[in-house]
Amino acid sequence: MGSSALLVSQLRQKLRGFAIHIEHTTVNRIPPDADVVLCHRGLSARAREVAPDKVILPFDTFLGDPVFDHLVRIIQEDTWIES
Repeated sequence: MGSSALLVSQLRQKLRGFAIHIEHTTVNRIPPDADVVLCHRGLSARAREVAPDKVILPFDTFLGDPVFDHLVRIIQEDTWIES
């Protein structure tokens, strides 16, 4: 299993029980109904071009990056995030 697929699996596991849909896609195919986009920092400029109205959360490493725990925490606490 690739790192990005493993990341998606881990996020689904951590957010089980919440009304959250997690989808793996390429940066060029960010769905128009996405609320938050997680992408590697090296792709974040491209993600902002493709989805300028979305919250973009860049990360440096696929596994163990603090941004993932931050995202889980704000969903669990039902707080707002901004890009």
